[in-house]
Amino acid sequence: MPPLNADERTTLENWLDFYRVTLATKCEGLEDDRLRSASVPPSPLTLLGLLQHAAEVERNWFRRVLAGESVPPIFGAADQPEGHDGGFAVTAESSYRAAVEIWQDEVRYARANCAARALDDTSPFMGGEVSLHWIYTHMVTEYARHCGHADLIRECIDGASGV
Repeated sequence: MPPLNADERTTLENWLDFYRVTLATKCEGLEDDRLRSASVPPSPLTLLGLLQHAAEVERNWFRRVLAGESVPPIFGAADQPEGHDGGFAVTAESSYRAAVEIWQDEVRYARANCAARALDDTSPFMGGEVSLHWIYTHMVTEYARHCGHADLIRECIDGASGV
């Protein structure tokens, strides 16, 4: 649970970490075949795909946008639509172990890239500037939305729900 009374940066970072942990918790205890189950037809969304997507989103916002790094997609094709972070597709080679390791690496990069920046520091984005504050806020909402998806998928797999 994020602190109830903290400065803005601490609050944003803790909510982001809360949702990161929530997504990981939704995947715990399941074998790869269950993690690749699309449990809410007709959607192809899976827990493994959500985890891969989280790695792509971390890479996009904290490495490409914030730090200006030129890094390729991890799970998606280089020809994915502009502005789409991908990662949702699960292949025969996809595994939870690999996906969670890559995701955790991207979270470490994110933390390192944010550490020396103030919330009002900006980076070029879409012909303008985007602040770290905006990126944190976007990432909290991105994870919150996908944690809701993960909760529904997990509940369909084995009845587990909640945080």
